[in-house]
Order: sequence, then structure tokens, then C-alpha cells
Amino acid sequence: MSNGSTIDTQLVIITGMSGAGKTVAIQSFEDLGFFCVDNLPPTLLPKFLELMKESGTKMNKVALVMDLRGREFFDSLFKALDDLAETSWVAPQVLFLDAEDSTLVRRYKETRRSHPLAPSGLPLEGIKLERELLEELKGRAQLIYKTTGMQPKELREKILEEFSVNKKTIFTVNVMSFGFKHGIPIDADLVFDVRFLPNPHYIDHMRPKTGLDDEVSTYVLKWNETSKFLEKVTDLLSFMLPHYKREGKAQLIIAIGCTGGQHRSVALAEHISRYFEKDYHTRVTHRDIDKRKGRTS
Repeated sequence: MSNGSTIDTQLVIITGMSGAGKTVAIQSFEDLGFFCVDNLPPTLLPKFLELMKESGTKMNKVALVMDLRGREFFDSLFKALDDLAETSWVAPQVLFLDAEDSTLVRRYKETRRSHPLAPSGLPLEGIKLERELLEELKGRAQLIYKTTGMQPKELREKILEEFSVNKKTIFTVNVMSFGFKHGIPIDADLVFDVRFLPNPHYIDHMRPKTGLDDEVSTYVLKWNETSKFLEKVTDLLSFMLPHYKREGKAQLIIAIGCTGGQHRSVALAEHISRYFEKDYHTRVTHRDIDKRKGRTS
């Protein structure tokens, strides 16, 4: 964190004006690996802190959203913050999100939502009342982000820049092998079909092996069509990945599919993951590698 704190446990309390970006903020903290809770009543904060302390390193990065849906409990929040000031194991930060009234009114009109403090009245009436109620809490905030004129991806980048310890791990390239016979992964961003490549399944002694075995991998990679495919797909991804990252995407899932997900897709997923690991945080998974009953990879 940029404040130079040596305390291992991070606790960020996200609050501020309705419509100022708390949903984008909590999603950004999730991308950074924080344990996140939306709309935690302040009266539950002391009990939650006990759970954090008892869990040790399991909950050492926590982000909580608290807003006016629990406004009757703000006295409890102030007391909890005062008590935390006396502790040495955690130093909470309050992140307050704000925006100009005209921006908040426009956002409410665009989403056709009513303001929580003026459910049947004008949005501006609720905004003014909310600003008055939050004045003291804003004064206690260590960080105040004004989101007027800010796009969601810009807010996300600002939070990642402020709270990320290792910026190289913000954007993750997930390469997944799979078998078409078991269905296309529903969470894939990009899908490549490699069933046109020579198939080790038809070589008897390779059939029980997988693309993780050197013999199978060498067989899959030795063909000219495999080399051309890898040349073209890595060139395409080298162009696309920086643009995905720039748009604020936290991860990209690249799915490589063969028939059964045991031989060709596994070898190629491993190769592509290694190719990009020098520039990106990469992960490789093999969804169907163990589904070997009646395998026809």
C-alpha cells in the first residue's frame, strides 16, 4: 500500500455517496484478492474484526462496503473506528467515494433508480440529505476519490494502483485445455479449436498418456501445422492482451479445445502459458484431463 504501513492486515472500509461507484470499488478489491463484504451493518463490525483476528493470515486483506442502508448504525461504526485506533494488528482505511450532485443525479436518471433516502421524491433531495448525514464520516476518511467525469475502468485502475502490492499480478492470463465432447467452457473469453491437428490418441502407447507427458507433447508440437497455428495464435494474443489489460479486465480465459481434452489441447495450453509467462501472470488448467472413461482425445 502507498501509505507505507508495516501492518500485515489490511482493512478498507468503502463508503460514500450513493451512485459514486461503490459497486465498481468492491469489485476492484475482489480482483486484488481481498475478502469482500457488501453492506455490512456497522453494528456487526466488532464481531467481524474478531473473526479476522482469529483467522490469522486467512483474512488479512478485507474490504467492507458500508453505506446509508445502515445509516442508523453509524454511531457503532465511529466507536469501532475509535477502538481500532488503539490496536496494533490492523490499521483501517476509510475510502470515501464522492461526486458532484449533477453527476449523481445524471447517474440516477440513467439507471432509473430511486435514491434510497428519497424513494418517492426527487433524486436531488435524497442526495442533499445523504451528503449532510455523511459529512462526519467523510471527515474521518483517509482517502477521498471524486468520481465526477470518471469512467468505471478509471476508478478501477485508481484503486488497483493504490492498493496493489504486486502490479504484475493484476491482469491474469488463464489458459485452459478442454474437450469438446464435454462441452465448451461457459466462462471462456476466447476459444480455439485444435481438432485439426494430428491426434496422439490413434497411437496405441500414447493413448493412456496426456499432453503433460514429454512424448505426447513432442508429438503434438512437431508438426508444421502446429507450428503455424502457434505462430498465428501467439501473434494474435500478443496484440490483444495489452488492450484487454488497458480496458481494466482482471483476467482473460483462453480455452484450447481438442476432442477429449487429454492430448493436443493440454500440450498446446502448456506451451501458450509458458510463452506469455515472461510478460503476464499466467495460470494453466486442464479441465478434462482426468475424464478418461471412453476417451477419444
